[in-house]
Amino acid sequence: MADTEREFAKAASFLKQARRVAVLTGAGVSAESGVPTFRAADGLWEGHRIEDVATPQGFARNPDLVWRFYNERRANVAKVAPNPGHEALVKLEQRSGEFTLITQNVDGLHLVAGSKNVLEIHGSLRQTRCLGCAEVVDRGLAELGPKPLCPSCGARLRPHIVWFGEGLPEDVWQASFRAAAACDVFLVVGTSAVVHPAASLIPIARGEAGFDRVPAIVIECNLTRTEASSYADVTLLGPSGVTLPRLLELVEQPI
Repeated sequence: MADTEREFAKAASFLKQARRVAVLTGAGVSAESGVPTFRAADGLWEGHRIEDVATPQGFARNPDLVWRFYNERRANVAKVAPNPGHEALVKLEQRSGEFTLITQNVDGLHLVAGSKNVLEIHGSLRQTRCLGCAEVVDRGLAELGPKPLCPSCGARLRPHIVWFGEGLPEDVWQASFRAAAACDVFLVVGTSAVVHPAASLIPIARGEAGFDRVPAIVIECNLTRTEASSYADVTLLGPSGVTLPRLLELVEQPI
């Protein structure tokens, strides 16, 4: 058996035995559907400085610019669809006992694909939050215009996105922490594992967060080796739209 096949077989064996599975996904999964990553090596997002379009201060200075930027992002996401990697995670959830999908992505494609227990730790492009009454509403991906206002109280709406300098929603983060701390297998997919605090879920799953637990098995699915690789029991290299369906195929085979 070739080394790659051995790694797939090993990963499938771990998943077959697992009662609790947690998954962390990143931009690589969405990129395979055609979603732009937006953040370039020069620190710009679509030609804009991050401080101008992805911080509370930028929104306070020029909310019209921020909304033009996010309406463009929303329009781009409206043109794409879940890929085989998203679909494989749906099927893995359906056959798992306890399953939690933690995603850094804000496009909502995991939910569109059919995943149920999804924690969007960085928020969602599909949702708005009112700066007056704080109501969060899923508005889909329809054009909202440059100055959307809350229909309930009339205050300005902002994208329900975690911007730079903001903390993660406490309830979502705590649920993510609990899933990582309790899982038998932790699957890392399409993320470079350098963005914190999301990346800290990997050592948490491995039992390196200062509490006593049996370490989870970590399976990494990425295009190349990443910061997660040093924690991984198994690393499957390649597009997640290829590696995840292959892994699912082996998991579904009778023992």
